[in-house]
Amino acid sequence: MRRTRTIVAAASTITLALTLAACGSDGDPTDSEANGSAEVEPADITLWLNGSDTNEDLRTYLIDTFAAENEGSTLSIEEQDWSDVVPKLTTALPDAANTPDVVEIGNTQAATFTYAGAFREISPELYEELGGDNLLPSFVEAGAVDDKKFALPYYFGSRYMFYRADIWEEAGIEVPTTLEEFGDAVAELRTDDRSGFALGGQDWRNGISWVFANGGELAVKEGDQWVSTLSDPNTVAGLEQWQGVYESASNLPPTHTDEAYWDYFNDPEEGGEPEAATIMAPSWARWSIGDLVENDEGDMVRDGMVDDSTYDIFALPGVDGGVAPVFAGGSNLAVSAQSQHPELAENLLRIIYSEEYQTMLAEVGLGPANTEHTSVMATDKFGETAVAAAEASQLTPAAPGWAAVEGASVYEELFQKIAEGGDVTEIAAEYDEKITPMLNGQAG
Repeated sequence: MRRTRTIVAAASTITLALTLAACGSDGDPTDSEANGSAEVEPADITLWLNGSDTNEDLRTYLIDTFAAENEGSTLSIEEQDWSDVVPKLTTALPDAANTPDVVEIGNTQAATFTYAGAFREISPELYEELGGDNLLPSFVEAGAVDDKKFALPYYFGSRYMFYRADIWEEAGIEVPTTLEEFGDAVAELRTDDRSGFALGGQDWRNGISWVFANGGELAVKEGDQWVSTLSDPNTVAGLEQWQGVYESASNLPPTHTDEAYWDYFNDPEEGGEPEAATIMAPSWARWSIGDLVENDEGDMVRDGMVDDSTYDIFALPGVDGGVAPVFAGGSNLAVSAQSQHPELAENLLRIIYSEEYQTMLAEVGLGPANTEHTSVMATDKFGETAVAAAEASQLTPAAPGWAAVEGASVYEELFQKIAEGGDVTEIAAEYDEKITPMLNGQAG
């Protein structure tokens, strides 16, 4: 799919576009002219990382390796919160004096900032050096315009099902092989005190997997415009199937979004029974699940599902079997168009996309950007399931206004109305009208 940068002068909102317009005001900072032979002055550069998924060992490796390979220069890492990173980036990226040099951005948000000119172009030569066609294609597409690359994949997290093997076995229910069988199983496992499948009514990130599994799409590009396709019969079928699963299997209210489902899934610390027999979460959720044990620092932590007679996993099955195309979580990396040290920023990318660091990501359960290294994960059932789910996964539309849709919680509203028992066909038509202009950078 080719996308033209001139489609949208705005990004997710008019405010975002006006703020980020400064990114291209001094010449064209996205041209990779600085890749020449000019001597690189030592400096301190800043990397913004979101949340705690990049653990301390990974951060230490980046800091130490960058210092060793760039004499006189240092790397500072600042952790941001996923909940407010978009407004922070909107303010920081155009400010040459305060912009982070390299930023982590959600894969669903990458397109908006890319269209807005917020990121420096990754030259074709650098793209090949960092992995080229071995980099996750769907994530690359999210940060590309035409043939130019601006934001590259950082890591992916495949969603799959975590289930209480003890509860399923006691009920005499086998692991399902189709999506319909899954719905029947979790409905049977539901009780007044336990969800067969803990699912919040607003949880669209898990819910859209039912859309993809039924061959539906959230939006498609028609000519120069993006069009919301919730009313497509396949999409409606997926939403109706999701509605049935929610109504029959979950005790969580329609107002709940995606959350720490493992809190319902684990045995409560104070004793008692778990409140969920099944949850859906990214692969890294494993480390929040299991029995409580004391780690080397003396803290009580979950053991990562050591007891597989109690905790187990499977990939969400497709309509006709196989693996359903679930939504892929994860993030992209980009160099700020206003970075004052672009050569050093690109050197940091070289470290991040090196075989050693990509392998380190895989070893801690973060799907590496370079698909050559996913085999490192596939050494046990967790890695094998994560890779299988990733290979079948899909992303949200790479529309310039997608971040506006997310920022306005439009899909949370949509799924809540469906969870409350509304007519899916009517709701889909209503939200198609609301979402289509937003996808194209217009007010919803």
